[in-house]
Amino acid sequence: MSAADVKSLGSFVWSIAELLRGDFKQSEYGKVILPFVVLRRLDCILDETKQAVLDMAASLPYEMDDDARDTLLSGVVGQNIQLYNLSRFTFASLKGQDAKDIHKNLIDYITKFSGNVRDIFLEKFLFTDQLKRLNDAGLLFQVFDRLSQIDLHPNAISNLEMGYLFEDLIRRFSEISNETAGEHYTPREVIRLIVSLLLINDKDALTGSGVIRQIYDPAAGTGGMLSIAEMEMKKLNERIRVELFGQELNPESFAICKSDMLVTGHNPENIAFGNTLTQDAHKGKSFHYMLSNPPYGVDWKKYADPIKDEAAELGLEGRFGAGLPRISDGQLLFLQHMISKMRHDEQGSRIGIVMNGSPLFTGGAGSGESEIRRWMLENDWVEAIIALPTDLFYNTGIQTYVWLLTNRKDTARRGKVQLIDASGERFWKSMRKSLGSKRREIPEEACDEITRIYSDMLNGSSGWGEFSKIFDAIDFGHREIRVERPLKLAFEITEERLEALQEAKPFMRLDEGDRKGVLQVLREGLPQGHRWMDRAVFDQALAEALKGAGVRIGAPVKKTVFSALSERDEEAIVCTDRRGNPEPDTDLRDHELVPLNEEWQDYVKREVLPFVPDAWVDKTHTDAQDGGVGRVGYEINFNRYFYKYVSPRPLEEIDAELKALEAEIANLLQEVVE
Repeated sequence: MSAADVKSLGSFVWSIAELLRGDFKQSEYGKVILPFVVLRRLDCILDETKQAVLDMAASLPYEMDDDARDTLLSGVVGQNIQLYNLSRFTFASLKGQDAKDIHKNLIDYITKFSGNVRDIFLEKFLFTDQLKRLNDAGLLFQVFDRLSQIDLHPNAISNLEMGYLFEDLIRRFSEISNETAGEHYTPREVIRLIVSLLLINDKDALTGSGVIRQIYDPAAGTGGMLSIAEMEMKKLNERIRVELFGQELNPESFAICKSDMLVTGHNPENIAFGNTLTQDAHKGKSFHYMLSNPPYGVDWKKYADPIKDEAAELGLEGRFGAGLPRISDGQLLFLQHMISKMRHDEQGSRIGIVMNGSPLFTGGAGSGESEIRRWMLENDWVEAIIALPTDLFYNTGIQTYVWLLTNRKDTARRGKVQLIDASGERFWKSMRKSLGSKRREIPEEACDEITRIYSDMLNGSSGWGEFSKIFDAIDFGHREIRVERPLKLAFEITEERLEALQEAKPFMRLDEGDRKGVLQVLREGLPQGHRWMDRAVFDQALAEALKGAGVRIGAPVKKTVFSALSERDEEAIVCTDRRGNPEPDTDLRDHELVPLNEEWQDYVKREVLPFVPDAWVDKTHTDAQDGGVGRVGYEINFNRYFYKYVSPRPLEEIDAELKALEAEIANLLQEVVE
């Protein structure tokens, strides 16, 4: 079936949803149509062996073990299909029944599936509730009849094409209900690119007999990433055994994914339902390949407690010990989770994950995001990062990036990170018809070129600097040192400053007599209009004046007086502490980012002291991990490395354009006047 045929089929199924208008909210259409499509798919698969399954079931002893019964009955359906149905009905026979019995008969059909399928329809799709609503609205037979006209047998529409169909339907349903389709699946060409990048250097290892590989997606959606990864591996080696694992939070997406596992011969128990970050269903397992498209910019506040507890209790022995990102975005939590499932053997693991730009640079030195990047780069797991074109995804047009990580780098890549800018026109083409926010796609030839750039480690020195550059991992690191400058204050008593003093809270807390006493000392006990350029001298003069007048003030009030009567003056004497050390001026405090491959002392001599000779570095501002001066931070700024200068337009051209606009406006105004 061609892509056009799949779209045509999607349009037909979509037209069935129009029957629901008025009786169902638009946001509820998917809850009715998607499970019906899954049901029809299973009916087409089971139709040929229906009678043989019923005959086998009738011949089995009542006391037989349930697992043994399931194995035998599934075996009648087919070696690679782990389900069966013991109802006497099929879609074909249901059409021949009285229409008024359709609800009762469909319930019989659904509840007599094998247990693994009943769970999908009853607990995840909550399909019996939707059937009752359809029946009460008098729509059930109409919807059933229309769907029964579709041939969804694998001979007519493959598993891959079924994936396309579900994607098209989910996108449509999400658009009309303002939901986020991107949380459910990733465009297929993006998945193919990720899989191609993961497998390109493993072709030899994947060929031959007895090869087993395990693939995992912690945000599996409808299973598109898993199924395409398996398909590409099978192209390399038909005899390879691929085991698929995943976990999904959305019940409808989980139900579709698990259904796909059932009909393609995979163990459906490997696809788990629930929140990956708080309920790791594959705890203790590790995988050869992991790939994922976790939700972007989704906060994890509502389940933060168990994540924070695990990070605090287990540290690096757990999943989140490297750091916790800001509560508004959990992408780096998924990446840490995947790293925790790397295999520590000769084969190792490879990870491909697509994220937005936030994980590249959000968070300064010492933040959770920076510490996570530091952990990955200093462990030399990051192999490459590829910037993708914008407008690739159905729900957003933002820039996205594919991260490739591994714990089995080739010798040439050790200590290196490759950045590939595949966002330009060379790597995408416009779609004839937009699908939501998706206006572009990556053609096959562009996918092949990106993969080659990565595989061959092409870089600037080989003439590919516009698209690919290779850096040492340490190049992305820096030390954030704190640069202090001395505090220089001049003091002067004016009525304006005395008014400011009287409005300060510590001064206002004094009783009325003390306030009057302090003000009298300041007005009469000290020379008016005099400017003290040395805080120590002013301090002594104030102390003597207060003592002479018999007025006593505490440290908070004294600090308030100093603050109200002072101003910064470069000509003033440097303020010092009790030990004679210069005090820092917090308003002039600055931070410098010193590259990790340079000594901070050399950097300060070259970049700081020539401009502010009295500055110094605060050596108490240290890194929590290595104890060195300055906090270590890591960030990866694509714009810095792939910036392309665009010269401004000539002034003559801009001036001519403005004059043309002025003339056009003048003509329009003239028409209005006339």
